[in-house]
Amino acid sequence: MFDALRARLYRIAFNLFPAYRGTGARVTHIDPDWREIRIELPLSWRTRNYVGTTFGGSMYAAIDPFYMIMLLKTLGDEYVVWDKEAEIRFKKPGRETLYARFTLSDAELEAIRAELDRPSTDSIDRHYTVDLVDATGEVHATVRKTVYVSTDQSKKA
Repeated sequence: MFDALRARLYRIAFNLFPAYRGTGARVTHIDPDWREIRIELPLSWRTRNYVGTTFGGSMYAAIDPFYMIMLLKTLGDEYVVWDKEAEIRFKKPGRETLYARFTLSDAELEAIRAELDRPSTDSIDRHYTVDLVDATGEVHATVRKTVYVSTDQSKKA
């Protein structure tokens, strides 16, 4: 119950945080275990570009922080996580509200931990893809994020 309340408070905080609020997007759901986050990006005066479609910068900014934050929350304090790079491919102009869903599986988290437990591995890069879709599920943009993950050596001693 406390985790659900905390997740709700994080959702509210994201939506009030000026840097995220400026994207025009809204976080609509955060799982208490941080394995799933959903957002929506409405077409509005704040997100509309010169030709009347969703501004590409708003599309990217709406999805930018989530995989990094999800990994920070699920892996724990003994790991260092940073966004490393991103690539966005626009497929269709956004003329309506767009949605994105971010997920992390148990298998993904176990794979990260296992790879970093190897003595020869100090850090890894993980790649995640998320689509911005309309209400019918049609993809308007695909974003591929590369996230750097390492063990925090200062906490292992």
